[in-house]
Parts: sequence; C-alpha cells; structure tokens
Amino acid sequence: MAFGADRNSRLALRLFAVVAVMVSLSFAAVPFYSWFCRTTGYGGTTSVATQAPKDVLDREIIVRFDANVAKDMPWKFRPKQMEMKVRVGETGLAFFEAYNPTDHVTAGQAAYNVTPDNAGKFFDKIACFCFNLQVLKPGERVDMPVSFFVDPEIVKDADASQLKAITLSYTMFPTEVPEEERAVGADQDSAGASPATRLAVGPGAASDQTLEQ
Repeated sequence: MAFGADRNSRLALRLFAVVAVMVSLSFAAVPFYSWFCRTTGYGGTTSVATQAPKDVLDREIIVRFDANVAKDMPWKFRPKQMEMKVRVGETGLAFFEAYNPTDHVTAGQAAYNVTPDNAGKFFDKIACFCFNLQVLKPGERVDMPVSFFVDPEIVKDADASQLKAITLSYTMFPTEVPEEERAVGADQDSAGASPATRLAVGPGAASDQTLEQ
C-alpha cells in the first residue's frame, strides 16, 4: 500500500509539472509570436526602423489607409488621407484623426496590419502613434502621424516585387486610462482647458507635441 501511495504521489507531481510547463509556454508563446510576426512580416505585421534607407528608387507604389474601432471603443477614428503615392525607399508621412465624443477621459491603443500579407516585412514605420497609448480628454480631437517607407528590398522579392498598392490598416482598441492621466484630465476639466490637437510620435520621443486649437 505504501509503495502504491508513493507511486501515485510521484505521478501526481509529474502531471503537475507538465501542466505548469504547458501554462508557462502558453504565456511565452504570445511575445514569441509577436516577435516572429515583426521579424518576418507574417500575417501582414509591419517592421519598425530607426531611419529611412539611403536608396530611393524610381518605382512608385500606392499606400492606402484604413481605420477601424473595436467593439466598445467610443472614439471616432479615421485616416485624413485615403491614399498617397510614394517612391520605394522614400519616407512618407500620413495622419489619422481620433475624436473622443464622450464626457470623460478615455484611452486607446492602435493595432496595425498591412495587406497583402507578403508586403508586411517590407513596410517599415519610423514613428507611429501606435507605438504609444493615446489618452483623450472629453471632446478632444487629435491628429496622429505615422512616418513610414517601403523597403527597397521589396523589388528583390519574388512574391512582393510586382505589388502596385499596399494598405495600412489600424484598429483602435479601448484601454484603461492610467491613473496619472485621470488626475491630469480632471484638473484640466475643472480649469476649463480647451481641446487640443496632439501629434503623438514614436518611441524615444521626449513628449507629445500639443497644439491648441
């Protein structure tokens, strides 16, 4: 009996260890999948660059822009231009507008995607509002930029070299408002601060630029 009980205890411990490992791997899979998509462009995930390439080719490509809001996101969100032509390797600058029609401070985070999928690894963003959490005061309207280029390496890719157009799409998701932002929003509301247009920039920026309307 003692032997059987001991064997059952060891089996239970092994099963517990297996479950623990599987749970750990499930959490690790999320950042790994995100890294894999950013690195390979799988699923239309774009790349991030610190600077534009030195070579600008004569070939032009159309970049189209699309904006959506997730369920329960109260913001109005739209591209300020439907499309633009850029040369491969040339830096483009586009703007998206977000508006908070509610009577309270709200926050959002943009997720992005590029179609067709095989263009994702050749579409590089230098600066983007999607790098940062966006917080809007009641009635606030902001213009948010994205700086990008199409990597010249696209012309060497058998699948993507013949592309004439690329679509950059964003979906804005609701998120929790940081505590410090709630306090700032409450102070500005009580002081009667006017809405502003904030130009959010990418990682490494000291702060967002704010232009009073």
